[in-house]
Amino acid sequence: MNNPDHVRELTFRDSVNVMFDRAAAHLDISDGLKHKIKVCNSVYTVRFGVKLRGSIHTFVGYRGVHSEHMEPVKGGIRYALSVDQDEIEALAALMTYKCALVRVPFGGSKGGLMIDPKEWEEDELERITRRFTYELAKRDLIHPSQNVPAPDMGTGEREMAWMADAYKRMHPTDIDAMACVTGKPLHVGGIAGRVEATGRGVQYALQSYFEYPEDVAKLGLDGTLEGKRVVVQGLGNVGYHAAKFLSEEDGALITAVVERDGAIVKDDGLDIEDLKHFISHNGGVRGYGHGKFYEDGNAVLEKECDILIPAAIEGSIHGGNAADIKAKLIIEAANGPITANADTILRDKGVVIIPDMYANAGGVTVSYFEWVKNLTHIRFGRLQRREEEKRSLLLMNELETALGTKLSPAFKARFAQGAGEIDLVRSGLDDTMRDAYGRMRKMMNDNPKIVDLRTAAYVCALTDIARSYQSLGL
Repeated sequence: MNNPDHVRELTFRDSVNVMFDRAAAHLDISDGLKHKIKVCNSVYTVRFGVKLRGSIHTFVGYRGVHSEHMEPVKGGIRYALSVDQDEIEALAALMTYKCALVRVPFGGSKGGLMIDPKEWEEDELERITRRFTYELAKRDLIHPSQNVPAPDMGTGEREMAWMADAYKRMHPTDIDAMACVTGKPLHVGGIAGRVEATGRGVQYALQSYFEYPEDVAKLGLDGTLEGKRVVVQGLGNVGYHAAKFLSEEDGALITAVVERDGAIVKDDGLDIEDLKHFISHNGGVRGYGHGKFYEDGNAVLEKECDILIPAAIEGSIHGGNAADIKAKLIIEAANGPITANADTILRDKGVVIIPDMYANAGGVTVSYFEWVKNLTHIRFGRLQRREEEKRSLLLMNELETALGTKLSPAFKARFAQGAGEIDLVRSGLDDTMRDAYGRMRKMMNDNPKIVDLRTAAYVCALTDIARSYQSLGL
C-alpha cells in the first residue's frame, strides 16, 4: 500500500486483532475466553493438480475455520492471487463477528484459491473449481451442516453452481446437498435477492443511520438520504447495487466513482446504470463521456462529499491518506477498507464510520435465508401468498361496500398483492439491518466509554459469542 507519510501500517489480520482488543476491554469475561474467541481454530491448506493445456498445474487453496461456537460455519470463497493464510484468518474472524452481530446462527469461516480467474477459460475454471470442491468436501470443509461457502471476490453464482453439483455427485443420497453452498443461481437452489444482497444491505444500513435525526445532526447534515453527495470506490457487485439503490430509490447523488483505471466525477450525479454498462464493455471508466475523468482515482477518495463508500479492497484508506478524507460519514461496503491507523485518525477527526462487519452483512443474511430455503425444500411465499391476496381483496370489497365508493384499480392491485420470495427476502434483510443498528446504537448510549460504532458492533458480537461459549461450559 502506497503510504507517502511512511506510517507503519498493520496487516489486515493485525488490524482485526487491534479492533478486537479494543472492544474486548469492555467485556467482563476471562482473558482465557477472550483468547479463545480471538484465535482462528484451524486453517487447512490444500494443494492439488489439474491437467490443463497439456501439463499439470498445481493450485494452492485455503479454508479457515475461525469459530465453531455455532455450526455450520459460514464464509465466502475468493479467487485471487493475493490470497494467503493471514488474509483468510482475518476474513474468517470477521465472519464470526458479523454473523453474531446480525444474529444468524453460523460460526465464521473463509476460503480462497490462489488464482487469477481471468487467466483461465471457463471450462478450465470449472475443472479447477470442481477439483477444489473435492479437496475441501472430503475434509467436510463443504457440508450443509458443517461448513457452507458462498461467493466472494473473483467468484459468483457460476462457481457456486459448480461447487454444489460437485458436492452432490459426491453425496448423491444427501437430500440436503444443495445447502452445501449459498449464492447459487435461482434455478439451482438459489434465492431471489442474493446477488443484490450485500449492496442492498449497505442501503438499509444507511437508512437505519438516517432514521435518527440527532445522529445525523452531529455530522452537520439533516433530512434523509435524498440529495446527499456520495463517492463510491469500486463499482463491482456490491458498489454497483449500493450506488444504484441509493440513487434510484433514495435520491442520493453519486458524485464520483473510483475504479482501477481512474475516477469519473459528476457533481450533479452520475447515471449508475449507464456507467456500469460502459465499464462492462470497456473495462474501466476511462473514456466515459458523462463526467470528468481523473487519472489518479485514489485522490478522488479525498473529494468533498457527505458519504464515502469504499467497496473495493482492504486498506484503501490508510495512515497516509486518512487525514485528507473529507467525507462526513464512511460506510465500509468492502471488508477491511480502513486500516487500524486510519480508523484512529478518522475517529479523532469526528468522521463517523459504519463498520464493515455490519455494513456488508447483507450477503451472509440472505445466504442464511437461502440455506433455510434449501433445508426446507420450499420457496419463500409459496404457502401464504395467494391466501394473503384473498384476504386483502375480501377486506377491500367490504370497505367499498361500507363506503359506497370504489377504490382505484391501481391501489387494489398493489394492496392485494401477496408477498413473494423477493419481498420476504428484502423484508427480512431490512429487519435484520435495523435490529443490528439499534443494538449497536443502544450499546453506545448505555456505555459512555464506547464512542464509535465499530467498537459497539464488536462488543455486541463478542457478548453473544461469549454467552454461546459459556453455555457450552467454557
